Amino acid sequence: MTTYRPLGRTGVQVTPLTLGTMNFGAWGDGDHDAAVALIRRALDAGINVVDTADVYARGESETIVGKALAGRRDDVVLATKVHGRLGDDVNQAGTSRRWIVRAVEDSLRRLGTDRIDLYQLHRPTPGTALDETLGVLDDLVRAGKVLYVGTSTYLPSQLVQAQWVAADRRYARPVTEQPPYSVLARAAEREVLPVAREYGLGVLPWSPLAGGWLSGRPLDTALRDTARHRRKPERHDPALPENVAKAEAVRQLTKVAEAAGLTLVQLALGFVLAHPAVTSAIIGPRTPEHLDAALAALDVRLTADVLDEIDRIVPPGTTFNPADEGWQPPALADASLRRR
Repeated sequence: MTTYRPLGRTGVQVTPLTLGTMNFGAWGDGDHDAAVALIRRALDAGINVVDTADVYARGESETIVGKALAGRRDDVVLATKVHGRLGDDVNQAGTSRRWIVRAVEDSLRRLGTDRIDLYQLHRPTPGTALDETLGVLDDLVRAGKVLYVGTSTYLPSQLVQAQWVAADRRYARPVTEQPPYSVLARAAEREVLPVAREYGLGVLPWSPLAGGWLSGRPLDTALRDTARHRRKPERHDPALPENVAKAEAVRQLTKVAEAAGLTLVQLALGFVLAHPAVTSAIIGPRTPEHLDAALAALDVRLTADVLDEIDRIVPPGTTFNPADEGWQPPALADASLRRR
């Protein structure tokens, strides 16, 4: 892998694929040695971004990443995230100053490093003042514990607000966004991706294979009872009408891929990487075979005819299942906020 893309306007150059590590640890097969070997295989193949989060298996993923990067830390753009609940205490979650100050130290310890290249807010936190959150992140940047700040699964209005608050308070501004984005979940095309381009944000889409739907495996295998299925049943239950529509789209997309001489993985990743706002797609392989299948997409450039056919099957801006959006704002999820 020799091609690189600019990470927004940071000056950092990153590979078109990012290694995501959510499947390492208790959320996957739990074999640390195999996970370390897979991470190193990805680095040997040229991938230079590794993305994790403190909430992945309650820190176990970060620990595995730290083991894998021993002796190679300076070769990697290391990204992690904060927000998810890590304990029973009510304050062991979110993006308050109190929690972030503790969480970042825990992440640094688990990762075995003195700095985090990209520290991301994993989800919005309604009820926590954004200037409080950005203020503590600015302190961490000034202290050298964090180099860049980013967000994940933010609404377009929240992305804009973060830019304005940072500018007004003279805080380090968020420089990246991680949205859900795949052929089956295209809502980000409506506003998130245009806003990211407007503000010069690097974009690292998560779930470009739609949680396994676009892995190329038979759907009855991909949707079998797995750890991923148990964590997010609404995304994978084949009986739900939203997922029935996804399944039909997958069948049609498979035919498009075959006609173009591509695997479904190549089609799916080629589609995401073709968007001008996208910097690096986050892949989450569990095996060397999964990694190799994703790497094979790097040489793919989808033709206009293929992209048009994808648009016919899944119109731009379409997301079949709202559960694939990763986060619903309280205004939608909490009935008390929309009824008198």
